[in-house]
Amino acid sequence: MSPIVPTARTVAILAALAPLAVLVAAIAPGARLAVVALALLVLLLAIVDALLAGSLDSFTVTVPGDAEVGAEHHFAFHAHFRGGRRSEAEAALACDPRLVEGGRASAPLAGQADMIGRAPFTPSRRGTGRVATAWLRWTGPLGLGARQHARALDQEVRVWPNLSDVRSPALQTFLRDAQFGLIARRIRGEGTQFEALAEYQPGMDRRRIDWKASARHRHLYAKEMETERNNQIVFAFDCGQAMCEPVAGMARIDRATSAALTTAYVALKGGDRVALYGFAARPEAMSPFVSGSAQFHRLQRAAAALDYRPEEPNFTLAMATLSARLTRRSLVVVFSDFTDPTGAELMVESVSRLVARHVVLFVTLADSELEELAVATPGDLSAVASAVSADGLLRQRARVLQRLRQLGVDVIEAPWDKIGTRLLDAYFAIKRKGVIG
Repeated sequence: MSPIVPTARTVAILAALAPLAVLVAAIAPGARLAVVALALLVLLLAIVDALLAGSLDSFTVTVPGDAEVGAEHHFAFHAHFRGGRRSEAEAALACDPRLVEGGRASAPLAGQADMIGRAPFTPSRRGTGRVATAWLRWTGPLGLGARQHARALDQEVRVWPNLSDVRSPALQTFLRDAQFGLIARRIRGEGTQFEALAEYQPGMDRRRIDWKASARHRHLYAKEMETERNNQIVFAFDCGQAMCEPVAGMARIDRATSAALTTAYVALKGGDRVALYGFAARPEAMSPFVSGSAQFHRLQRAAAALDYRPEEPNFTLAMATLSARLTRRSLVVVFSDFTDPTGAELMVESVSRLVARHVVLFVTLADSELEELAVATPGDLSAVASAVSADGLLRQRARVLQRLRQLGVDVIEAPWDKIGTRLLDAYFAIKRKGVIG
């Protein structure tokens, strides 16, 4: 049988009777038993009210087996009761804090004999989150007494990287159009490898005109170039402390993996080969190169396995290990952030060794918090000190990024909601230049 408990309304009534009992005892000591009897009557009413709420026949909780970090999902509740009348019912779950902030999700249930409800949750980190226990509490028609039921669930929710950008209609439409163009023109496009000469048509890029061939044939001819394929692309993720800091409710590394997987999906569709590499104080893991969009799930699993490390990254070891594993010229996309000047110097030095053999693209999320502090109107000396410190950190950050650009590294610094688009644009620009293979 489900235990009976008093509601907050009953507790409030009993609490209100306490000072009344003191007052009655002071004025008429013989009448204090009446106050005690009144309190007992309230408790009896609470018990009767809870019994009128009916008994629980079944209680089921639907826990999604998979979820995406930063995306909203739901726990679903369904309770069936035998008889009785209920003023309200509420279900609650004890779960991993990575699923719900504070580790508790709750939702009201609607209906009478069959009551249903949903509790929304947005995972804040990747990994596996446990859902341990479920509770159901339903209240009688007077709202004085309630009954509750507890059940051990011990279920798991696998939290994956967010792929909302990959599924976006805009990207899917773009990929369909691009693939149609590739089939129609037999992979001839804006590449760098000469494919054939074709008669110039209005609307073609005039820079493609082959003037020597046109002079020989006395007719305008344009070059058709073959789009580069089978390039190697490595997405290298700094899993250290700075990348674990949240931005807009998600860790920086989760923002980075979402942007990287979107670009990786496009690259696989375009015929390139993609691998993922994670590092912190030591190299974590590197996935094998995969090709074809059918193998995209392997990259998704590799990204889900990237852990959050509360430690400073060792760029020297990480970049040396990566360079040793790459046997041909590749595009290396490094996702990182920095706050320590010494760590930034080591990062620049390590990345500079890659530039000699590979095309390097450095991606970092703009620090909106520092920017807001730097431009905020100071109201006191503490605010002035914060603004000066923030401005100094932003200047230092700009110097580090400028040094990377001077080394020949392409640098992307953008807000979290623009980083995916900027990365795709940079990838297409590098492909057009033909500097990877």
